[in-house]
Amino acid sequence: MNKNKNFILALDQGTTSTRAILFDAQGRPVRSHAMGLRQIYPANGWVEHDPGEIWQAALACARVVLKGMEAGDVAAIGITNQRETSLIWDRRTGTPLHNAIVWQDRRGAGRCAALKTRGLEAAITRKTGLLLDPYFSATKLEWLLENVKGLKKHDLAFGTIDSWLIWNLTRGKVHATDVTNASRTMLWNLKTRDWDDGLLKLFGVPRAMLPEVRESRGDFGQCDPMLLGSAIPILGVAGDQQAASFGQACFKAGDVKSTYGTGCFVLVNTGKAVPKSRNRLLATALAQKQYAIEGSIFIAGAVIQWLRDELGIMAGAPDSEAMAKRARPAEGLYFVPAFTGLGAPYWNPGARGAILGLTRDVGCNEIVRAALDAVCYQTRDLLEAMRRDMAAAGLSRLRALKVDGGMVANDWFCQRLADLTGLPVDRPVVTETTALGAAYLAGLGAGLFRNQQDISARWALDRRFRPAMKKAERERLYQGWLRAVTQVQ
Repeated sequence: MNKNKNFILALDQGTTSTRAILFDAQGRPVRSHAMGLRQIYPANGWVEHDPGEIWQAALACARVVLKGMEAGDVAAIGITNQRETSLIWDRRTGTPLHNAIVWQDRRGAGRCAALKTRGLEAAITRKTGLLLDPYFSATKLEWLLENVKGLKKHDLAFGTIDSWLIWNLTRGKVHATDVTNASRTMLWNLKTRDWDDGLLKLFGVPRAMLPEVRESRGDFGQCDPMLLGSAIPILGVAGDQQAASFGQACFKAGDVKSTYGTGCFVLVNTGKAVPKSRNRLLATALAQKQYAIEGSIFIAGAVIQWLRDELGIMAGAPDSEAMAKRARPAEGLYFVPAFTGLGAPYWNPGARGAILGLTRDVGCNEIVRAALDAVCYQTRDLLEAMRRDMAAAGLSRLRALKVDGGMVANDWFCQRLADLTGLPVDRPVVTETTALGAAYLAGLGAGLFRNQQDISARWALDRRFRPAMKKAERERLYQGWLRAVTQVQ
């Protein structure tokens, strides 16, 4: 490798934005650029993205962070992406044939309910580690195949967003995904580590349209030199939550991280064995042939975005910290942000959001505080289920929660999270751990990092938030939350 190739370009394509971050050979971010992503709502509970907008934003962001430097100095590209979001395109022309259907989209709820009635959920879970829910890609792809007109005229390609970016970066030379994204489609068998023929038949998916599945640290082709100025190899790909786990150096069984972006996702590394959740959490693939148990909250940072954009009660998300500090205790006030249903451990796509316990003295500050509390309570929901699964698997109890994502810049939220979960909350120096994980995977492939121990040594603590609330108060508040959740189901 050229000794001057000391940078890694990470493309982080998320639900509400697309970002490029340039990391140096020490894993430090040196340049960053982001662009917002338009949300499309064709019907109640439906969410879509424009695939062309996603690709153009990724390319534009990459060009901005590489401006003024030699693209040949970049050793590798790493890609991380919003998972489960699904699209189809014409393999010959690269033209998308419909908007991408976003992971939050619930149009497959009826189909999932029908399959559950047929008693198929247990068999699907045994194969995929997933529960039967429209969150995953299978019913999204099935809907596209059944509802997009004129598909027989096209040579079809299916992909999650990583596949779409790889296809465009390589000018159609590579149609591939990685194991972490494949494991979220509800079409990939965790044990055989291959597309499952029985599931493909169930959902009417031709194997020929699927991407090749490669290891997360692998060769995904080269970026066409006309795009960025050099044929940069793509050497690391992972879904956003598995990338964050890698960026947080959660390499040992029992290591736990929680990411707070649009949604919230808690993953605990379970090692080399395929896990089984007995508490309605998910089993999923990690990079480097490891596995995890995961809990998913559909609405986390999105509730703050809603308060900002739809209600206009704050100018920007950072204002939520000051508003929460000013809020009165507002006894009995609970915000259940089930805008697109409830995720783990409830898995109720029909649930809808509510603010409960409103009184005349509740104002904007109190509602913001209740919204932040809701993210903390939902995290505890996941941790309670995870503790039971970990005990059954013989894993050590949770000692601390590594956190990342945009919300953790809020000190009040991090302290509240520690208080309401009863766990120390560890915030790292680099909180963009999703992009960092993709950079680490690509850097391993390029030889910039020696091994996982090398990466672990680079993890640095910014601040530990210790629980200060008394246990009795914590339990009283949490019981109120559980009662509130029953009101929206």
